[in-house]
Amino acid sequence: MNSRIQVPQPRNEPALEYRPGSPERRALKTRIAELKSQMADIPLYVGGREVRTGKLNDCRSPHNINQLLGRYHEGSAAHTQQAIDAALKARHDWARMPFCARAAIFLRAADLLAGDFRWTLNAATMLCQSKSVHQAEIDAACEMIDFLRFNVAFADRIYSNQPISGPGVWNSMEYRPLEGFVFAVTPFNFTSILGNLPAAPALMGNTVVWKAAGVTAYTAYHMMRLFQAAGLPDGVINMVTGPGAEVGRAALSSPDLAGVHFTGSTGVFQWMWKTVGEQIKHYRAYPRLVGETGGKDFIFVHASADPQAVATAMVRGAFEFQGQKCSAASRAYIPDSLWPRIKKAVGEMLSTVTMGSPEDFSNFFNAVIDKPAYENIKGYIDRAKGHSSCKILWGGNCDGSTGYFIGPTVIETGDPKYESMVEEIFGPVLTLYVYPEKKYSETLELCDRSSPYALTGAIFAADRAAVLEAQEVLVNAAGNFYINDKPTGAVVGQQPFGGARASGTNDKAGSCLNLLRWVSPRTIKETFDPPKDYRYPFLEPDKEQAPLQASSKPRTAVKA
Repeated sequence: MNSRIQVPQPRNEPALEYRPGSPERRALKTRIAELKSQMADIPLYVGGREVRTGKLNDCRSPHNINQLLGRYHEGSAAHTQQAIDAALKARHDWARMPFCARAAIFLRAADLLAGDFRWTLNAATMLCQSKSVHQAEIDAACEMIDFLRFNVAFADRIYSNQPISGPGVWNSMEYRPLEGFVFAVTPFNFTSILGNLPAAPALMGNTVVWKAAGVTAYTAYHMMRLFQAAGLPDGVINMVTGPGAEVGRAALSSPDLAGVHFTGSTGVFQWMWKTVGEQIKHYRAYPRLVGETGGKDFIFVHASADPQAVATAMVRGAFEFQGQKCSAASRAYIPDSLWPRIKKAVGEMLSTVTMGSPEDFSNFFNAVIDKPAYENIKGYIDRAKGHSSCKILWGGNCDGSTGYFIGPTVIETGDPKYESMVEEIFGPVLTLYVYPEKKYSETLELCDRSSPYALTGAIFAADRAAVLEAQEVLVNAAGNFYINDKPTGAVVGQQPFGGARASGTNDKAGSCLNLLRWVSPRTIKETFDPPKDYRYPFLEPDKEQAPLQASSKPRTAVKA
């Protein structure tokens, strides 16, 4: 191709507001009704073929367990191997496709999602994951569109990073896709992560076996249809749903495993890492392991903070999408001097929060994802109710009769090491510890030491010295650190996302750093006029020097 392509400059997709009477509100409600009237038969996708195993599982709405959205076909280890074979078969042509052609597919997917697919993905996310209209919009539409568009620009930036060349030499860097296939394992909570984990490696020329979570097979089905509508070739992304251990073992046992792109629990990622380590001699190359695994995210408050801003951050940060965000605020440290004002403001806000189906746009709060999550979260609340160091300030009510509803719950504890202050709950539970104002520095140290996670955290303070101290003490406690803002809501291209410690490998989705993990650079040197003799100048013999001879003439004085 005799042209130098310039990729479009990305801009963050604006979030629609869905105000009463707006065209987007009407369009989305219409699509919700359409999807509810249909029964999705969700296959596996292997090499472009729809595979139906006959082993069916229900997809139901968490807020209405009687609402059946469809059924997905469960795959096995054998189906996983078929998906691997399809990915390896597609790899040759996909890896050699010019970047501009690959990029065009994902840019088209972004434009389709910004159009009519917006209502489908938003509606599916609301129905399948029980997200409010706002949470669905910023996730399934805006963030996914941003991933698709910004990743193209990030990839172009990577490819443009070239070495210098000396006289008579032309050096270049080729960013090859990995040798093998990438295994993408996606969580239930973010539709954008569900789409980006397979799409990001694919953009860089890799082919993918995608293990979608069973509880979100319905949303994954609609995401796969988006990729197909955009023109993604058969076999580039192969979707398999099935038991995690069975599918995972089959993928990790393949000598062609080139990388893992994972978001999920710390325990599962550690099992994957251990499995890869035990089989390291078995692989064609060292697999790239990229994982984001959760957090115990904090809000830390200094005495100079704005109480109203803190209260708003607590309510939004802890309870949007029922606290089912890796970044959700789940512990707070509040000085005793500000606590009465913050407590009053939080109580006033929570008294106005309504809980119910996301299909009713007036509800801020909806259901948790499924029965196992419901039982786990309820267990933390029940134990806190019976513990001497804890007091339930708000919420604590659980009802699983028609949907998995757990009200926004705030626990106050006198023990900063109590389980709900240090363990990941992944639900609408915020535990707070009120500390003596004079012990700000000591409590910062306590915050840093109390949890194995290090994903997100926030400091609220007007005192700049207090902010700087928090930044220093908590330097390793959060991969995304917020000053006077809630610890959630990272935007692609603005706040690259990821954490360290038990929170993952910190490869920063929404930046060049993540895409770099899906390429294997090759340096190429071309010499225009190569040497014709092996000998270097230093091998030449020393030249003989004539001996110095003394003058036979007498020295004469120089007259002035």
